[in-house]
Amino acid sequence: MGPLTGIRVLEFEAIGPVPFCGMLLADMGADVLLVDRQTDAGLGLVGERRHEVMLRGRRSVTLDLKAPGAVEAALLLATKADALIEGFRPGVMERLGLGPDAVHAANAKLVYGRMTGWGQTGPLAPRAGHDIDYIALSGVLHAIGHASGRPVPPLNLVGDFGGGGMLLAFGVACALLEARASGRGQVVDAAMAEGAGLLSTMMWGLRAANRWSDARGVNLLDSGAPWYDTYATSDGKFMAIGAIEERFYAELLQRLGLAGEPLPAQHDRDGWDVLRARFARVFATRTRAEWERVFDGADACAFPVLDFAEAAAHPHAIARGAHVAVDGIVQPAPAPRFSRTPAAMPDAPPGRGARGRDVLRDWGFEEGDIARLRSLGLGAA
Repeated sequence: MGPLTGIRVLEFEAIGPVPFCGMLLADMGADVLLVDRQTDAGLGLVGERRHEVMLRGRRSVTLDLKAPGAVEAALLLATKADALIEGFRPGVMERLGLGPDAVHAANAKLVYGRMTGWGQTGPLAPRAGHDIDYIALSGVLHAIGHASGRPVPPLNLVGDFGGGGMLLAFGVACALLEARASGRGQVVDAAMAEGAGLLSTMMWGLRAANRWSDARGVNLLDSGAPWYDTYATSDGKFMAIGAIEERFYAELLQRLGLAGEPLPAQHDRDGWDVLRARFARVFATRTRAEWERVFDGADACAFPVLDFAEAAAHPHAIARGAHVAVDGIVQPAPAPRFSRTPAAMPDAPPGRGARGRDVLRDWGFEEGDIARLRSLGLGAA
């Protein structure tokens, strides 16, 4: 099941973008073997392993990478893998004896995926950081927020997941495709700061055309435009509107009861404050549910702002099967959809070492090889 069926990926335990990358690959059918630490090092943000939903769809072995024999065990695993993904700081895997040169000596076809904040080279390469730092230096964080406020971190979606894990998964998939033709692996150097910047590519073009200002909250897509923003309803909830095109804006005004009112033109920036204040007063007259009924069936690009629980219960999400329950935990379903090779229902996150012996057999290790791996410190239940 899934378009990556038959691909074997070795994933070294990490946080944030690496497990997200592993999840994306596993969701698409790749056989992802998680090389866990032998004990919980407190890397996760949640208590029970089953709550670490980004680890879904894996099997696990355990290995202390600093212990004698660990390098030999890891290299033996790498001989059976198509790809490896890791999220250590630059130089750590090399010091452990598991850098790209060592791994490629054992398996020249392997794709070696590396996830860092700043990249493998450059003056910031050895520095610590998190999502908020990477998007800060990419210029993205400065652009997010209202004109009257501070920059607002968009959760850790832009650096960790969009600019990090998703970019690494894309890079690994590209390199796997190339390796099939060339017979040679390569290193994928994915940096969250660069990935976050890549997500903002359109804004760089708009800046060059003098259609985007570096001032926050004054542009078309950053809450500057009154017809691309959120508005409070009478019950303290919110509606989101994105009526960019003229015909959608016209329907927005009609549904709001403002079609015949003398208002500033849509793109008259001098009148945006007037429009915003008028929209705010109108939205505040009804509940969110009432506004949902007003805009039902409309092309006004106006929809309710839902929380996570509401999003999972929305009729469209239900009709699409956009969420699944894995081990009783509701979470987003694998995406995108494929017509011939759909993704399977993901398994729950594995316990440390869970089903490790099975995956070793599936990867072609004989019983003698498995015994050797165990003697080298590999844990496989």
